[in-house]
Amino acid sequence: MRSLLFVPADAPAKLEKALGCGADAIIVDLEDSVSPERKAAARDAAAAFLAAAIGHPGVLPPARPYVLVRVNGLSTGLTDADLDAVVAARPDAIMLPKAEGAASIMHADAKLAAREALAGLPDGHVKIVAIATETARSLFLAGTYREASARLTALTWGAEDLSADLGAEANRDGEGLFLDPYRLARTLCLAAAATAEVLALDTVYVDFRNEAGLRRECEDARRDGFQGKMAIHPAQVATINDVFTPKPEAIAKAKAIIAAFEGQPGAGVVGIGGVMYDRPHLAKAQRLLGRAQAAGVAIDR
Repeated sequence: MRSLLFVPADAPAKLEKALGCGADAIIVDLEDSVSPERKAAARDAAAAFLAAAIGHPGVLPPARPYVLVRVNGLSTGLTDADLDAVVAARPDAIMLPKAEGAASIMHADAKLAAREALAGLPDGHVKIVAIATETARSLFLAGTYREASARLTALTWGAEDLSADLGAEANRDGEGLFLDPYRLARTLCLAAAATAEVLALDTVYVDFRNEAGLRRECEDARRDGFQGKMAIHPAQVATINDVFTPKPEAIAKAKAIIAAFEGQPGAGVVGIGGVMYDRPHLAKAQRLLGRAQAAGVAIDR
């Protein structure tokens, strides 16, 4: 998943439009973008959208966007009602906000398992994407996600709720760059995802009219190891997809590294054009080709 677009669950027209915007995933939001008095109506709207968008169970991503539902956090008392409304409609995943380590994932796993059984769905059908940095406490638990649940497929991070929890006045400087507490949260999310062997997804860029700033932040995220980024506006999707789709020169270099190791079985280091590449370079090359194929890029072996 390169691009994941947030859409309020109680905005049917926006949800319908999102299906054709090119996003790899749509996040149907029951949390922050829905006011308390609209929660019940939003659940009904989310279930109706899921039924229409997912359609036949055999139609899977990438033939259609991956569809997640961001439920309300476990501490709100609203999660059960959210899951009661949407699990039977077969979302691909839920997004769990304000996650606090493995215990949160195991708690959500149990809730999903019970509802899958009631709906006649296979155990583990609904995956979990967790927002891992929205509370101060969560930062100290970032290293606990490994093997928390087979449902966990990705970790992402957030700065808005974290800044509120910290009592901060701002989370970015005058140039739009994250301040130190949030750079720490970003790094912890990246390390947590690598430890848990799941996707690392970068947070939203809220200045949605600033394409240059978005591109810069996407490029920084890709450079550091994130595999995708969340979006808050359809206009951001094309830039995110472009940055996180491996370019021909990067694909060519990856193929050359892989071919060199294949030509020297058992070698720990190979030389290409006067540059030495070792096994970690091979692993990165293989991952890059995997991302390219997932993005629909044809790879001529």
